[in-house]
Amino acid sequence: MNPKDLDTRFAEAVAIAETMSQADLPQDVALRLYAYYKQATLGMIQPLSLGSASHIRDAFKTNAWMQISHLSSDEAKEMYIEMILDLNKK
Repeated sequence: MNPKDLDTRFAEAVAIAETMSQADLPQDVALRLYAYYKQATLGMIQPLSLGSASHIRDAFKTNAWMQISHLSSDEAKEMYIEMILDLNKK
């Protein structure tokens, strides 16, 4: 499959995700989606600024992203798409 097809499918999955309520997603699922999205769009993990109020939340986000940092951008896109489509079926 060529990259344009993957990018199109990824954009469609992002559009679906934007219609979902984060409150309805289990925390681990939301973190995994966050990590796949960041890896797909930014690649290697970037340090997050850790403010005192959001320190714990950002630590969880950083950890989730680090866990999948071995994936390429295309692999992360595929995983994101698969997860969104699976969630959208429910």
